[in-house]
Amino acid sequence: MNSSQKFIFRFLLVLGTLMTISSSSWIGMWMGLELNLLSFIPLMITSNNLNHTEAAIKYFLIQAFASMVFLFISIIYILKISLINFMQLSYESLIINSSMMLKLGAAPFHFWLPEVIKNISWSNSLILLTWQKLAPLTIISYFSIDKTLIVFIIMSSMVGALGGLNQTSLQKLLAYSSINHIGWMLTAEIHSNYLWINYFIIYAIINFSIIILFKNLNMFNINQLFFMMNSNNKNLMLKSFFFINFLSLGGLPPFLGFLPKWLVIEHLMKTNYLFLIFFMIMMNLITLFFYIRLTMSAFSLNYPSMKWNFVNLKNSKNLYFMIFMNFLNIILFSLTLILIY
Repeated sequence: MNSSQKFIFRFLLVLGTLMTISSSSWIGMWMGLELNLLSFIPLMITSNNLNHTEAAIKYFLIQAFASMVFLFISIIYILKISLINFMQLSYESLIINSSMMLKLGAAPFHFWLPEVIKNISWSNSLILLTWQKLAPLTIISYFSIDKTLIVFIIMSSMVGALGGLNQTSLQKLLAYSSINHIGWMLTAEIHSNYLWINYFIIYAIINFSIIILFKNLNMFNINQLFFMMNSNNKNLMLKSFFFINFLSLGGLPPFLGFLPKWLVIEHLMKTNYLFLIFFMIMMNLITLFFYIRLTMSAFSLNYPSMKWNFVNLKNSKNLYFMIFMNFLNIILFSLTLILIY
């Protein structure tokens, strides 16, 4: 696939999401979801790699089923009642929310996400972990909050935390981290649309900074990270990049990733969701544990140098872009300190 074809599919990918989030009808939302899906599938199979093809088939089947459920329920109830009343129905909103949870990869419908993401490129992983979440989260925000959403939040936080403990694949690690962050974004939707949008933007920035590093270093496994850190002992900049981004993704205060979680916790305190606060903080401590373990192991353990794994960042065409993204992280980190203190 040449660059012009990729540009067209990426344009349609963005257009599909914009159609979904700006549409005032359920059929328009469904059309946007389908356009988004049919644009992303060709991007997933740009090479003859069988793993990419397998991942694309799995992704298509899951997303098509979720879209079918969404379309079926929407047509039935739009014919019977008005849009406003439709949003207030509990069972129907549960089915719609469940189909969107399947699209997101939220627990307990998370089974496909780690398996798909480990078999695609880093560029597509970035799209799947960030942009592809925007339309389903927007649709979920249209419905009134019920107890079933709390169940999805608790399960996503728990699965995302426990699932990432023993992972050696960096892509699957980010997938389980994404499941945990879905729980936080759904919690933010309980209170305000602006709150979850702010959380999503910060989450996307941090993910972008991490994935662009992994893509340029051609890194897919934790052992590669350890070897690379050992073979670049004098490269303080590279170590700082990983340190800042991983701990920020884990939500360690006062890094940037702590800011949206702090805002969510503050709103939960005002509404007396004390058990939910306690549970999500405990699960976040588990995710923070494996991020700290990962960074500390990469910095402190000694591994034999591997010539094939040596990376010279001076020759990286995206070095300046990586520096910009990480300095943006540092600047926002400073703003977080000001807001807290």
